[in-house]
Amino acid sequence: MVKIKNFRWWIVALLMLATALNYLDKQNLSAVITELRKVIAIDNVAFGRLGFMFLLAYGLMYMGGGKIIDWVGPKIGLLIMVIWWSGANIMCGMVSGLTGLLVARFLLGLGQGGAFPGCAKVVSEWFPPKERAFAFGLFNTGSSIGALLAPLLAYFILLSFSWRWVFILTGLAGFVWAAIWFLFYNHPVKSKIITSKELSLIAGSGNSSAEKIPVDFHIKWAKLFSYRQLWGLLSAKFLVDSAFYFIIFWFPKYLADSRGLDIKGIGYYAWIPYACMGGGSFIGGWFSSFLVKRNISIDKSRKISLGIAAAMMPVSLFITSSPLSLTIVFFSIAMFGHQFFSTIIQTTCTDLFPKKVVGSVSGLAGSFGSFGAMLFSLLAGQIIQNFGYTPVFVMVGLIHPIAFVLIMLLVRNFVQVKPLSQ
Repeated sequence: MVKIKNFRWWIVALLMLATALNYLDKQNLSAVITELRKVIAIDNVAFGRLGFMFLLAYGLMYMGGGKIIDWVGPKIGLLIMVIWWSGANIMCGMVSGLTGLLVARFLLGLGQGGAFPGCAKVVSEWFPPKERAFAFGLFNTGSSIGALLAPLLAYFILLSFSWRWVFILTGLAGFVWAAIWFLFYNHPVKSKIITSKELSLIAGSGNSSAEKIPVDFHIKWAKLFSYRQLWGLLSAKFLVDSAFYFIIFWFPKYLADSRGLDIKGIGYYAWIPYACMGGGSFIGGWFSSFLVKRNISIDKSRKISLGIAAAMMPVSLFITSSPLSLTIVFFSIAMFGHQFFSTIIQTTCTDLFPKKVVGSVSGLAGSFGSFGAMLFSLLAGQIIQNFGYTPVFVMVGLIHPIAFVLIMLLVRNFVQVKPLSQ
């Protein structure tokens, strides 16, 4: 088989595409909500329940999915996850009532929960430490691409078909990705496409960084909870994902409810914050890796990056009191800041813990984030129904700075943990 130079970046491109499909399918409901409500009655409380059901399943599978990925490996693990959620996405387009939609969204979350632990596992296997933040930033950019495309694709599909086809067509795209993944992906040691030079770089012999290559060792799943570093990641994810999922799920609905935009108007404006979200992923990953390559320690580079990102989020306090143009600007800064923050948090799973448990650690972090977002979704629905959007956006603006403080207190130093007595 033909060898491909720098094949690891092609792997990241596949992960970026998977992440784009993940967020495209995740955002389909928000993109078609104005049309869907003509068929199924969905008020703010019901919309909050839909978010709750998705995030409940998402969190459960994030936790279990990470363990599954560590067990069967990312090739088979991601294959199963993508096929599952793509089928559930198609199911969303075939329901006739709120109950059916609740079940379909639960199944969608159950499949999607294993995606990011799988991607984290792939990055830990295919990239040396100095490149991981950038690799995370690249594949995480796919989330912005998917979220950006959702309202645009929904608008064009609705011109010729019904809202049901938005779910069906995007679901079918997932099956195409799964076939490509199965044909081309393998662990670098088993890959027939990777060059020997690249394999040496990944193994560490070609690493010129002053950072010590982390030792790979196993930690029993239950023992992970003995590490304060894990609790730092879990508490931060519990908070920041609450803010993030509120923004991406409620943003199109907010534009419709409070700004009076129809689906065309939403599509006209919504791409801007989502594009900035992609910039946050890309620049966040690039910036941290840039600092490491300039001989700044991984510990300092991660802290600097997280601090900058957290400082952007308080702009959310001004979203509801500003004219539409500034509202879009503030949404854009918030989405950029979160993805900048999130990319670094995901990378730190590989900084702090050995490769053998990266899937489990990433899964636990994502699970806690989903549970936080799940509870916040219910709370937000009730608050918005009774008091409007302003109190929720105030909360969103303060969450990331609080999470940053918790990380500094609990994680302290971004260096690999040492083995404990098993």
